[in-house]
Amino acid sequence: MSRLRVAVAQFNALVGDLAGNGERILEFAARAREAGADVMLTPELALSGYPPEDLLMRPDFYRACAEQLDTVARAAQLPIVIGHPEESAGKRYNAASLLADGRVVATYRKHRLPNYEVFDEERYFAAGREPCVLDLKGVRCGLAICADVWESGAAESAALAGAELMLTLNASPFHMNKQARRYEVLRDRVAATGKPVIYANLVGGQDELVFDGASFAMDGQGRLTHQLPAFVEALEFIDYADGHLLPGRIVEPPSPEAEVYAALKLGVADYLGKNGFPGAIIGLSGGIDSALTLAIAVDALGADKVRAVMMPSPWTAQMSLDDSREMVRRLGVEYDEIQIGASMDQFALMLAPTFARLGQKPSWDTTDENLQARIRGMLLMALSNRTGRIVLTTGNKSEMAVGYATLYGDMAGGFAVIKDVAKTFVYRLAGWRNAVSAVIPQNIITRAPSAELKPGQTDQDTLPPYEVLDAIIEAYMERDESPRQIIASGMREADVRKVVGMLKKNEYKRRQSPVGIRVTQRGFGKDWRYPITSRYPDEY
Repeated sequence: MSRLRVAVAQFNALVGDLAGNGERILEFAARAREAGADVMLTPELALSGYPPEDLLMRPDFYRACAEQLDTVARAAQLPIVIGHPEESAGKRYNAASLLADGRVVATYRKHRLPNYEVFDEERYFAAGREPCVLDLKGVRCGLAICADVWESGAAESAALAGAELMLTLNASPFHMNKQARRYEVLRDRVAATGKPVIYANLVGGQDELVFDGASFAMDGQGRLTHQLPAFVEALEFIDYADGHLLPGRIVEPPSPEAEVYAALKLGVADYLGKNGFPGAIIGLSGGIDSALTLAIAVDALGADKVRAVMMPSPWTAQMSLDDSREMVRRLGVEYDEIQIGASMDQFALMLAPTFARLGQKPSWDTTDENLQARIRGMLLMALSNRTGRIVLTTGNKSEMAVGYATLYGDMAGGFAVIKDVAKTFVYRLAGWRNAVSAVIPQNIITRAPSAELKPGQTDQDTLPPYEVLDAIIEAYMERDESPRQIIASGMREADVRKVVGMLKKNEYKRRQSPVGIRVTQRGFGKDWRYPITSRYPDEY
């Protein structure tokens, strides 16, 4: 009777921390050994962290990875299937090796190299060609790495080579609805091979990416037998006996709002934690975007590591002040109010002679509106310089798309928490968070959104309703639909022309915006690479 206990190590790696990652892997392996595991499976490139990006261009990086791999192999008291970069015979690979008896026993090289969305693996790696089937306690286990199970070929080759169980190492980043897609492609591979699969995924934040973990296993009929939790480290044990995976724990999936909120919280915690920032500073406006950003920051870091700053102008409504004061009271964060009216007057005095020489008569326009945002940005960055805390910007995806934000003003900061969250989903997240505990005053959620840069201003003075705006952005930017297609779906041509025009016009702003957390299938980051200078006429 063949029986194999596989430990799945869903852990949070730090890119480039080879020694630290190696120590964590050994810690997980020690726990797995105590629980009777026969082998431990780690995520893709677990040793180096994922994605290492252009570290993978450096020969010294491969030498350091090889040295650390040997260190882990010598120290391991349990067989480990470990993901790591490998350089061999002048070529570089995304690899997975079995460590046992103090050495590297076998190595598999990833066949399918994704070069879409946020992936650039063809830039760094050569493709492997051969299957790798390991004999582990009499069970023949085929190895695959992430995209190897998203496309046909590699898993089927392992099955033809005699694999009866597939072990898959993954660094599959989160976006909304990703887990359902993973189930779909794994069921395709199970149907093609007839083999059960264990899917170990990375967890943690890495710059704009968040890896959700959510590792799982499926039997030979494509039925879910195990589901690990999302957005936390976990060590799970999966038993294979007599050709079958034995049923285990299945964690219920979170709601879409809970899932995205958890991704944002993990992204903030890891960006600050891994980069050594002692805390965060957030400029409050009395609006929903800054309120949601503040709630996420406090949940991610703790109230003691967050400072909120309100910088009212003469146009700031009393309601905005009252709601901001109430929210910081509920959350228990440090709070400052800095009046900017005097600074506005001083800038006007400083600029008046030059404007006069240019023939510009005194009048209120976007120059004056943007000055307010830039004064606030300067104050926030001064507090950041003095305290070492990072400024978290509060702009959402809808604003980033159409340039409804001020360079060196509300875009000033180090990390954009909700950069990939559409305004309509911001409201959904705020409602979900308040259902957990009411931290966001209801006025902030129900009032009409406004930048409050002039009297009586609302966002819809210059933008279509957010339901319309977000639908157009999603169609054009995330699904690559042409304006003609969007109009045919029922959108007003005037709205489509306006939104698409604003989106194209403001690419130069987005290039200068802080990195932000990706939660959709396509964010304004690594997977959006449009030219700033372009005369392509869209199809109408």
